[in-house]
Amino acid sequence: MHLIIQTDGGARGNPGPAGIGVAIFDEQGKLLEEIAKYLGRTTNNQAEYQAVITGLARALELGATSVEVVADSELLVKQANGEYKVKNPEIGKRYLEMKNLETRLGGKVKYRHVTRDKNKIADALSNRAMDQGMGR
Repeated sequence: MHLIIQTDGGARGNPGPAGIGVAIFDEQGKLLEEIAKYLGRTTNNQAEYQAVITGLARALELGATSVEVVADSELLVKQANGEYKVKNPEIGKRYLEMKNLETRLGGKVKYRHVTRDKNKIADALSNRAMDQGMGR
């Protein structure tokens, strides 16, 4: 089963209160699941990675055999695709978690960058998570 996962992570302040949003679709574009999770205090980049990790872990649970990750973080997508090196040690830990999940999915994970306006569901979910975590 092929899944398309839209992800977004954000932090209000950097670091600051952070949240993730994950929207999982089947290959026909039907929305299967939405995840909004408050992370506490972290950086924007940490949140972006945590969103992808959460999405890939859920894809495994759902029995996915291949995944397309769609994200509006150009840094994350370029690092995931090997175009940029991961220099930050904390991001390096998340990068390894992500790559381990890719391996468990048989290496059949592709990453695609989109602009924020093409990632509205995941963006709204991450903002909802931040709002709820901040008591709004």
